[in-house]
Amino acid sequence: MNTRSMIFTLYGDYISHYGSNIWIGSLIRLLNEFGHNDQSVRAAISRMNKQGWVQAEKVGNKSYYSLTPRGQKRIDEAGKRIFKLKPEKWDGKWRILMYTIPEEIRNVRDELRKELIWSGFGSMSNSFWISANNLERQVNDLIEKYEIEQYVDFFVAEYKGPHENQRLVEKSWDLEDINAKYQDFISEYSQKYIIDKNKIARRSMTDAECFVERTKLVHEYRKFLFFDPGLPEELLPEKWLGSHAASLFGEYYKELAEPASRFFESVFREGNEMKNKAQDYDVMDHPYILE
Repeated sequence: MNTRSMIFTLYGDYISHYGSNIWIGSLIRLLNEFGHNDQSVRAAISRMNKQGWVQAEKVGNKSYYSLTPRGQKRIDEAGKRIFKLKPEKWDGKWRILMYTIPEEIRNVRDELRKELIWSGFGSMSNSFWISANNLERQVNDLIEKYEIEQYVDFFVAEYKGPHENQRLVEKSWDLEDINAKYQDFISEYSQKYIIDKNKIARRSMTDAECFVERTKLVHEYRKFLFFDPGLPEELLPEKWLGSHAASLFGEYYKELAEPASRFFESVFREGNEMKNKAQDYDVMDHPYILE
């Protein structure tokens, strides 16, 4: 599992609920549970800092990292989608984004494509993207972020035929492939859920093991944000497995939640207490801070 990606998972599922700030030593300790070494964690968090996802703070001789507003926004959006157990009702409208971005800034075009896929857009043809979800705010944010106002056009429209709306879905997303991925997830994690549920009931699973399994569960399920556009129920095939996978994820997650959080808190608290002590020392040593 990629170290940077795992850090995103930890921020989304744990750290963001504890003030979004963590000592690098605690982060290393948590990721050691997955086989990531100190050097890889430091390199990954440094890249995330340069990319604007996290910001660093020095307290004494220790480094702490918290989410930037951009990072918090991405984590919040991902959390809403991960823990949404059923599709929203459709308003019958399509959001359409068209662009003509020049070759000399193709890196912007490439980044925009990744962002659109992550947000749930599908590509009907080259530079023509559609979504059935209300993503106006996300689109406006992307236009502003990449400064591409002069290259894009955005529409909210109804499809008037000559085919059904499902035809647009078939042209823009491979739902059979996404359904197959859900089937793989269900096959693997339904068995793991039963095994771990029994272990927890017998008290033969440690808090650290629950932490590892819950994090892996979220990490794997989070990947569907890059595959599943989150289409409304009206546009989904009859034998859609996304809801089944969501229910399994929710039940398994709840089973692991309490012991996993206990382990995280035990590691997190140590670094947090050191920070508080260092800050108390600074205040005592520099009384003008209180003015």
